[in-house]
Amino acid sequence: MKTYRELDNKFNFVILAAKRAKQLLHGAKPKVKSESKNPIRIAQDEVRAGLVDYEIVEPQVEEIHAPEDEGFIGEKIGVEEEIEEKKAADTVKKKQKKSDEKPKKDVKKKPAEDVKKKPAEKKKSSKKTSK
Repeated sequence: MKTYRELDNKFNFVILAAKRAKQLLHGAKPKVKSESKNPIRIAQDEVRAGLVDYEIVEPQVEEIHAPEDEGFIGEKIGVEEEIEEKKAADTVKKKQKKSDEKPKKDVKKKPAEDVKKKPAEKKKSSKKTSK
């Protein structure tokens, strides 16, 4: 068991105190008597007093093994590039054909004068009926 003085840095102290504070929040009994009721303060006091057991686990480095056979499965690289270029050219041609094949719709717009005349005609007809 390492004491507070043996901790490597403040980061480890904070992590250890935070984990102990979570234990206290979940119902663990405090190991020291403290004036504070704050579980974080109690956990810090416990770590400083050296009452919290912990172990620093060193990260394990995984070894990456190179494949035993350096064989290539598939087609040659030059052939793959040619196939990709042909596919790209085909997709461009298809897009051009689709844009050429779409018929353009003729949309006729009504002249602005006709739209203005219609409300005016309705007003005139309403005036005639009121006479």
